[in-house]
Amino acid sequence: MKNSNGSKFSLIIIAIVLLWLKTYIVYKTSFDIKIENWKQEFILFINPLSFLLFIFGISLFFKEKMRNRYILITSFMISFVLFANVVFYRFFNDFITIPVLFQTSNMSDLGSSVNELLSFTDILYFTDFIILAVILASKLSFVSYRSFSKVDRRAYFLIATAFAFFNLGLAETERPQLLTRTFDREMLVKNIGTYNYHIYDAFLQSKSSAQRALADGSELVDIDNYIHANYKKPNNDMFGLAKGKNVILISMESTQNFVINEKVNGQEITPFLNDFIKESFYFENFYHQTGQGKTSDSEFLIDNSLYPLSRGAVFFTHSGNEYTAAPDILKDNGYFTATLHANSKSFWNRDIMYDAFGYDRFYSLTDYDVTDENSVGWGMKDIDFFEQSIKHLKEMPKPFYTKFITLTNHHPFELGEEDRFIEPYTSGNKTVDNYFPTVRYMDEAIKKFIERLKEEGLYEDSIIILYGDHYGISQNHNKAMSEFLGEEVTPFVSTQLQRVPFIVHIPGQEGKVISTVAGQIDVKPTLMHLLGINTKNNIDFGTDLFSDDKIEFTVLRDGSFITKDYLYTRETCYDKKTGEPTDSKACEPYIEKATKELEYSDKIIYGDLLRFYENDVLHHSSSLEDKPVIDAE
Repeated sequence: MKNSNGSKFSLIIIAIVLLWLKTYIVYKTSFDIKIENWKQEFILFINPLSFLLFIFGISLFFKEKMRNRYILITSFMISFVLFANVVFYRFFNDFITIPVLFQTSNMSDLGSSVNELLSFTDILYFTDFIILAVILASKLSFVSYRSFSKVDRRAYFLIATAFAFFNLGLAETERPQLLTRTFDREMLVKNIGTYNYHIYDAFLQSKSSAQRALADGSELVDIDNYIHANYKKPNNDMFGLAKGKNVILISMESTQNFVINEKVNGQEITPFLNDFIKESFYFENFYHQTGQGKTSDSEFLIDNSLYPLSRGAVFFTHSGNEYTAAPDILKDNGYFTATLHANSKSFWNRDIMYDAFGYDRFYSLTDYDVTDENSVGWGMKDIDFFEQSIKHLKEMPKPFYTKFITLTNHHPFELGEEDRFIEPYTSGNKTVDNYFPTVRYMDEAIKKFIERLKEEGLYEDSIIILYGDHYGISQNHNKAMSEFLGEEVTPFVSTQLQRVPFIVHIPGQEGKVISTVAGQIDVKPTLMHLLGINTKNNIDFGTDLFSDDKIEFTVLRDGSFITKDYLYTRETCYDKKTGEPTDSKACEPYIEKATKELEYSDKIIYGDLLRFYENDVLHHSSSLEDKPVIDAE
C-alpha cells in the first residue's frame, strides 16, 4: 500500500506480508502437511492471509502511536501462537487445541520434555517481530504512518471479507464438508490455516460447553441401539476363566510393539516380555487409540471402552461427567479398586477423574518415598516404584483391581549409566537412540515386579495385563526410524507403528499369539468377560477379544482405521499385504462405521449422556448364570 505522498509502504501491509510469508515457510519446514496437488499448495499458501488481514485491520481504527503499538504486540502474539504449535508438533505431531491450553497443572511436570524440544535457532520464528521492532525504532523513510479514512477502512475490510470467502470456498471445493471433519486437524490447518483453525477451535469449545446443557436422554437411544446391535457374545470357554482373581494392569509408558522380539546392538530390547509372552495371550495387532490426552486417554479407553476426544484430554474437559467405568462395575462385584502412580495427584487431573471412575484408592506421590537417587526424567524409577508398590498390594482387600502407571520410558528418555542394561542405538537421533535403553530398563523393572509377586504369593491368584499406552517415537523421527526398521516410514508404516503390546497372563493357561486386529477400546469388555461379568447392557464400543464373532476392525482417534486386510489413513486405502495404496472402494464399507463410532462416543462425552442411563443397568451387571447372553444380530 503506497502513500499518496510518495513510494511508501504501510506498516500494516509490511506486518501482514512478513507474517504471511513466515507462516508459509513454517508450514513447509516445521509441519508434515501432506500436499497432493497444486490447488492444495495454493490454498496452503494463501490461508494465513484472511486472518492476518482482519486482525491487523483493527489497527486502522487507532491513532498512529496506538496503531504502531498494536501492530507490534499483535505480531509477537501471533508469532508466539505459531511457535507454540511448532513445539507441540515436534512431539505430538498435532496442533494445539484450547482444551490442551487448560491443562496448565501439567506444565510443572513437563520441564525436561519441553527443554529437549527447544533450540537456540528457534529465535528465527520471531524474525518478523524483530524486523518490525527495528523499523519502528528507526523510523525508516520508506514506511508510511498516515491515518486512514472511513472509505479506506471500508475498502480494506471489503477486500478482507472477499478474500476470506474465496479461501473458504476454494477449500470446500477441495475438501467438501470440511468443517465437519473436526477430528482431522491437519485437514483444517491445510485448508483454513492455523490461525483460523484456532478461532474455529474456540467455536467448538463453546459449542461443546453448550452440548451438555442442551442434551437429553433421547440422544442415547440411537447410540444404545447401535452398540447392542454390534454386541458379540463371549467365548464360552473363556468367560469366567479368571473369575475371582486379582487384576493387575500395567501401563507401559510409550511402549510400541516394534520393540518386541527385536534387538539393538545385538541385544534383546525386551528379553523379559519376550519370554512372558510365551506363557500369555499376546495380541500382536493391538493399537493404541489415544488423542491429545496420551497416557490419560489410554486410561480412559481401558476403563470405559469409550473413545477419547479429538481435542484435549477427557480427564480435564469432562471430569464431572458420569461414567460406567470398570472400577465402578468391579466394586459392585466385590473388588477393591486402586490405581498406583508415583506422581502428583493433580497431574492429568487424576485425583478428580479417578473418583468419577469409582476407584477406592489412588496411591500417588505422597504414598512413595521419592528421592533424587531413585528418580530420573519425569520421576520415580520404575524398579523402585514397583518395589515400593508391593507393600500397598499386600495391604489391599482381595480380590483387587489395580492399575500401575510406569514413568521411566517417557520422552525425553533419560537414563543414567548405572541403569543401562543396553547401550543406545547409533542413528545420531538422540530421541530414537535413547528410547531403547529406557524400554529395556522398563522391561527389567517388570521382570523384578513379577518375581516379587511370586515371592509374596500374589502371582498365582492374579490375572496380569500389560499394555502400551501410546507411541513413544513420533513421526518427526521417521528418518532414524527408517534406518532402524530397514524400510521407509510411509503413512502406512507410520500407522502400523501405532501398534502397542497387549499381553494377558492368566495363571495355568498356555501362551498363544493372537493376530486379531484390536485396540485399547476392547480391553474393558474382554476383562469383564474373563472375570465372569456380563457386559450385555453396558455402553461399550469395544468387543471381547476372545469372542468367536469379533469383527476385525479398529478405528484410531484421527479417523484412520485398520481391518483384517486393509488400512485407511490420510484418506488413502492401503492393502496390508503389500503396504501399497489400493482401490478406495475396499475401505468404503468401513468409513461410515469409523465416523459413526467416533461421533457417537463424542456425543456421550460432550452431552454427559450416561447420566440418563438407568443406574440399575449401568452399575449392576450380572453374571451369565443370572442373565443369559443372546447374540444381537
